[in-house]
Amino acid sequence: MTEFFSGMSVMAVELAASRLMAPYFSSSQIVYTIIIGTVMIAMALGNVYGGKSADKNPDPTVLYRRILIAGAWIAAIPFLGRFVIMGISAVLILSVDSGFLITAAFASCMVIFVFPLFLLGTVTPSLVRYIIENAEESGEITGKLGAYNTIGSIIGTFLPTFVTIPSVGTAATFIIFSGILIVIASAYFLSLKKRPAVLIISVILFILFSVLGVRSAFAFWDDGISYEGDSVYNYLQVRDERDRIILSTNVLFGVQSVKMKSGTVTGMYYDYALAAPAMTAKEGEPLRVLILGNGSGTFATQCVNNFPGCTVVGVEIDKKITMLAREWFSLPENVTVYEYDGRAFLGATDEKYDVIMVDAYQDITIPFQMSTVEFFRLVSSHLEDDGIMVLNMNMHSDGDGSINEYITNTVLRCFEHVYTADVKWTSNRELFASKKDDPAKTLSEVLDNYEGTVLYPILTKVNSALVPASVTDPERILTDDRAPVEVLGMKAIDEMISEELRYYQDMFREKGIKELIEELL
Repeated sequence: MTEFFSGMSVMAVELAASRLMAPYFSSSQIVYTIIIGTVMIAMALGNVYGGKSADKNPDPTVLYRRILIAGAWIAAIPFLGRFVIMGISAVLILSVDSGFLITAAFASCMVIFVFPLFLLGTVTPSLVRYIIENAEESGEITGKLGAYNTIGSIIGTFLPTFVTIPSVGTAATFIIFSGILIVIASAYFLSLKKRPAVLIISVILFILFSVLGVRSAFAFWDDGISYEGDSVYNYLQVRDERDRIILSTNVLFGVQSVKMKSGTVTGMYYDYALAAPAMTAKEGEPLRVLILGNGSGTFATQCVNNFPGCTVVGVEIDKKITMLAREWFSLPENVTVYEYDGRAFLGATDEKYDVIMVDAYQDITIPFQMSTVEFFRLVSSHLEDDGIMVLNMNMHSDGDGSINEYITNTVLRCFEHVYTADVKWTSNRELFASKKDDPAKTLSEVLDNYEGTVLYPILTKVNSALVPASVTDPERILTDDRAPVEVLGMKAIDEMISEELRYYQDMFREKGIKELIEELL
């Protein structure tokens, strides 16, 4: 039981760690790599230490003390972990010039997770030492323990992802598995009729942090949160502000969807994307719009409100986001939303559309399968001959080898006409692509048709911002075989963060820590 449940708890903590880190550092493959690497470091060190320790003192009491401490530490993570992350980030602001996210994520993982997982890493070698009485049975016993650990790890992989995190949340997941460890260790001590101080302290800490951790929010600095929860795919947050309602799937990286309470346009990239339906609007014929990455339906709602008779189909992989869209963001009932991956949806339908909006950003990057030549060819095949694809690129990332360069070059492989337009006062860039008609020319021709409407100022801005795209390097494209979007996205966000860091570092050097703290607060 000890081997089984320790293996289960290690995997559960690893998966919950990814969700704990996501609101602060994103849920990209890079952050997953850091978490997995940190866990493996801790387990390897624990294996070595556990074996040596058991040889010197083959008393199971030592191991079960470690399990109690690990359980209490894991229970504290939901409450104290966020303060550790923010504290480490604050220190690194003053000392790191580049690679901030990677450095901060790695340092946070080392401080928060290495110690308890190091303790759990001592379980297997310790149990091997306690159980084996002669060399003849060592192989069988080691094999059985390894099997119990592996089976526990399998269950610990699926249970948090599909059951505990989406149903009761990340904080409760930490609490549940820390409680399992404390129960196992407590059972050992109670079977010996012992109640050591470490047992009593661990139970008290577990109860304390269970209450504090489950009740606290990840974004503890934001008191305007109306909803906070987890789904299978995302950490979700809704803020009900004075003039708008906002959905975020990552606390530190902006807005995924927004609803203006006045019913007006948003002033964000969703407005610029409305140029796509205008570019392909047909006299007397209702438009068919497909949105890959529907979110809470900001663009879908705008299309329904501004293009009469428009039929909108949304594709959103996260069912809970669609539920929030209906509850908080007034997503029209006539917008059909499929719970599907965007690319898989295109592969499963023969329908064609006048406009396809690709807005499937996940934190700082596009999912790689929706950024490649193969994907954009699939999009092109589902567009009418005079249809338009509009793609949101959420970072101003220019220059040699930038993610926007790669994406633009890739789209140019699949469409004849490609234009981009930077969204004023934001980091977004909209890309418009067509197979046949020149979208910039079409927009100029239909612009006067919208005079006097809410769309006219928006379309005028887009019309003046459109820039024709051209291939900068034919080798810099994304394919299903090679699409390093996480690395390119991290590079782009690192450049943006570095500019901000320099501002605070200069303030610290010129005015001191007091002024810096006042500025941050």
